[in-house]
Amino acid sequence: MEVKSFLNTYRGKRVFVTGHTGFKGSWFVKILSMAGAEIVGYSLDPITNPNLYSVLEIESLCKKSIIADIRDRERLTKEIFDFQPDFIFHLAAQPIVLTSYEIPSETFDVNVVGTANVLEAVKKMNKPDTNTIIITTDKVYENLEKDYAYQEDDRLGGYDPYSASKAAAEIVVSSFRYSFFNPKNFEKHRNKVLSVRAGNVIGGGDWASDRLVPDIARALNQNQPIIVRNPNSIRPWQHVIEPLMGYLYAGYLLSEESFVDSINFGPMPNDTLSVDEMVRLALSIWGSGEYNCPKLENQPHEAGLLKLNIERALSLGWKPKWNAQKALMRSLQWYSLYYKSSSNKELIDLTINQIKEYLND
Repeated sequence: MEVKSFLNTYRGKRVFVTGHTGFKGSWFVKILSMAGAEIVGYSLDPITNPNLYSVLEIESLCKKSIIADIRDRERLTKEIFDFQPDFIFHLAAQPIVLTSYEIPSETFDVNVVGTANVLEAVKKMNKPDTNTIIITTDKVYENLEKDYAYQEDDRLGGYDPYSASKAAAEIVVSSFRYSFFNPKNFEKHRNKVLSVRAGNVIGGGDWASDRLVPDIARALNQNQPIIVRNPNSIRPWQHVIEPLMGYLYAGYLLSEESFVDSINFGPMPNDTLSVDEMVRLALSIWGSGEYNCPKLENQPHEAGLLKLNIERALSLGWKPKWNAQKALMRSLQWYSLYYKSSSNKELIDLTINQIKEYLND
């Protein structure tokens, strides 16, 4: 189905977005605003400086931008009640694997209890025809470090606290779905809940630490060598627009009476690159630079091989548009302009143009 067609689903609809101040959340609100949605955002303040929320002037795109904690159940419930949304997209999370080793309890609190708080608010609101999409991650699967693409019904697990917390969030989603939003009793409650799992996202405006592309962009801008931690690791790289359009497609499916419970959104099977390949490609795109792989000892565990099976998404009519090379090109294009320009307008225009380019491809 053409992307432009399903985006019409959101025109004039009330959409509640948690995590709207983050990297993915800011891109998401921008896309929703271009689709004509009425948006309320709920999130903590941006955690980095600079941050995409400020650059893209996201607050101005929201009917209401609420700076609050997803763990504040009373405040969250009140804001959802007041807005009476048609769609809820839950992106708020502690999203960094290495950070989860430093604050494991907080990671579980935010990612598990925060998800339960969103779903409990939907239950208490008791509004029919509310579609709730919970964003988790490709890391929810019990990773056996084999050349195998995980599919939606595979066993959940998690070595590190982040992955485990997101797997636990999936169990919370399943529990609420069957206990309160059971498809068998749909005519009684008329609510649907879906979880979506995406690969490693890249794109302009991510300034988080310990992420490959932001680290590449910072190093190249400063004419310093790129420090690569795990050159042989393989990830399902995607431009951030890709899974966000997938999430919106998932919301469209729910609005069209679909009862699917979870969907993987990732690249095509032949489009998986190692960290080393991504770095070499980045140097080629940038036209200069170098990198090195220092021997690091006593590093926390990170998965070395991770692939997603996207057969379910393909069977439902969605497919990725941009491969890893184009995703990296568009990401570095954004960062290059950022480091050359002091104008938010130029960056906003480039963001809009990249979204339009994706829609037209």
